[in-house]
Amino acid sequence: MTVLNAVAAAALVLGTQAAIAQTVPTAGATVIVPAYGEVTAPNDQAVAVLAIEEQDKDKTAAASRVNQKIKQGLEILKKEDPQAKLKTQGYYTYPVYPEDRPLPPGAAAKPRLPTSWRVGQFVQMTTTNIEALPKTVASAQKVLTLNGLSFGLSPAATRKLDDARIAATYKNLNERIASIASAMGRPLTDAVLDTIDYEGSGNYAGGPAGAAPAMMRMSAKAEMDQSVAEPSFEPGETTLEMRVVGKVKFK
Repeated sequence: MTVLNAVAAAALVLGTQAAIAQTVPTAGATVIVPAYGEVTAPNDQAVAVLAIEEQDKDKTAAASRVNQKIKQGLEILKKEDPQAKLKTQGYYTYPVYPEDRPLPPGAAAKPRLPTSWRVGQFVQMTTTNIEALPKTVASAQKVLTLNGLSFGLSPAATRKLDDARIAATYKNLNERIASIASAMGRPLTDAVLDTIDYEGSGNYAGGPAGAAPAMMRMSAKAEMDQSVAEPSFEPGETTLEMRVVGKVKFK
């Protein structure tokens, strides 16, 4: 080693020692520690929206067919999936008018009269019987149309996943506290967790907590038929996130 290299090495060692000697004391310090947790689970619940719409010059006739087909659809759903929760909603009736055409000069405008009526209704089905869902929907499509479908977590699965989410977030908080203590040159036993703010709702939290992503959505329509092929569905999965902020004091 040359004299120049030896001098440079000695200077580096002295500089490092000086930096260590000048480290800011941490006794009594309070540290705000943000942490994050995330857990994922397969979706176990489906919400399907089925519908029927009829159009007729006679409003009563259209409504009668809708009422009859909704009843048939409900019977099919109850037979195919007895455990499913059903709810009828969104009954509507509105007139259909002819397209407006320019009137000849001097012609008087006539009152607009409907040429027909549209009547419809929706049925919402909530079920955890995912395996039977394609068969259930295909059977219902003999009468109704599939207007929308979403997958998510059932209340029981959500509670179970929430427990895991809290545990994962707390674990990450402890890991980060240990890393900070190491960086400060302090033993972990000197750190005392003073406050735990789940969801990061304190004034020192930087932004809202992570929320579960929107459920996967699908939509489909099928013409009424006596025999409908079973559709294919992929339930996917849901990820729940959580943010926590801890206040740590060092002895």
